[in-house]
Amino acid sequence: MNGADTAWMLVATGLVLLMTPALAFFYGGLVRSKNALNTMMMSFASLGVVGVVWALGAYSLAFAPGGAWIGGLDHLALAGVNLEPRGTIPHVLFMAYQGTFAIVTAALISGAIVERMRFGAYLLFIGLWTLGVYAPVAHWVWGGGWLARLGALDFAGGTVVHVNAAVTALVAALVVGPRHDYGRQALLPHSVPFVLLGAGLLWFGWLGFNGGSALAANGTAALAAVNTVLAPCATILVWLALDRLRTGRMTAVGIATALVVGLVAITPAAGYVGPMAALAIGALAAPLSYYGLVWRARTRLDDSLDVTPAHGLGGMAGALLTGVFAAAVWGGTDGLLAGRPVQLALQALGVAATIGYGAVASWLLLRLVNLVVPLRPGSQDEAVGLDVTQHGEEAYSTGEGAVLLVAEQREDT
Repeated sequence: MNGADTAWMLVATGLVLLMTPALAFFYGGLVRSKNALNTMMMSFASLGVVGVVWALGAYSLAFAPGGAWIGGLDHLALAGVNLEPRGTIPHVLFMAYQGTFAIVTAALISGAIVERMRFGAYLLFIGLWTLGVYAPVAHWVWGGGWLARLGALDFAGGTVVHVNAAVTALVAALVVGPRHDYGRQALLPHSVPFVLLGAGLLWFGWLGFNGGSALAANGTAALAAVNTVLAPCATILVWLALDRLRTGRMTAVGIATALVVGLVAITPAAGYVGPMAALAIGALAAPLSYYGLVWRARTRLDDSLDVTPAHGLGGMAGALLTGVFAAAVWGGTDGLLAGRPVQLALQALGVAATIGYGAVASWLLLRLVNLVVPLRPGSQDEAVGLDVTQHGEEAYSTGEGAVLLVAEQREDT
């Protein structure tokens, strides 16, 4: 056991935990005011649902000794998870740190289906998804599963977190369907300052997300933290240039989105590449996600807050570029530029496997949930806003939503 490592991991756990409320502000600012509370609650509720599911069973499926595909049941209900060391930190702290990852990953999915999914159905889905999708993929990469045995690299969650959440978000958006007024009117953010606040807090929390993934207070943690600072800087510059060239303007929502894309892209590579490579990864991820977002907006795919372009394409870019820029000199494994092209192939295999499994399993779980709780509220509830109809509250006390709801209920009666 190492006191310095334990102290750093306590801090890192707190930083990653902060990312979920930060995501609530980021997502909450991007939706219309009538759905602000519902959107933010989807993130906060993940703390409860996923936190409990993680402790009861998902941690064991992800990290207990098991086979190539899934962990065993040795740590069911945290059996054997105590103060004995796992590495150089208490096992119980390792469990809690990994749990914060599971919580924020499930919350990311909500960005694709905000403003149109029943709250109860969402809670049931993310609980089942954590057990059936997140835990197995985490085991493949971090729990000694088949991708880890092959040598695929994912320092802090490019595939486990971002690609995994994004493919689920895409499937959920398709299964739930578009908002009733999607494509008929402008669906504008109600609070861009919330978006900027959320993005800034995400960047702060991400220092624990990436830096803590070294699981020690050492040089790798320092490298990962430095790369987490640098990569989004490059993404922001490229994104602003693309915005200026395409529209003649540079937007606040654009800069917040770029920041997140840069963080996503560096996540799988953070402890395996040098600072100049981090800048390159941040810069290269920007146009892929930027034009993916532009393309998505022209389709009938209502991925409400662009989880697929930001986290899916950003995560894929980061995972693949890890196979390009990784270098043993930074403490990892050599990649393509260091003369080892097989690493790029392994990275592509990890991305493909995560997409394939995540898409099929998420589709099945959504269909299962729909048999128990309908995924969508009624069209009138959606028109009034989910703050009032799902929670009986309003983010801003105008009373308009409540009045509309009462009027419609009387009309139905």
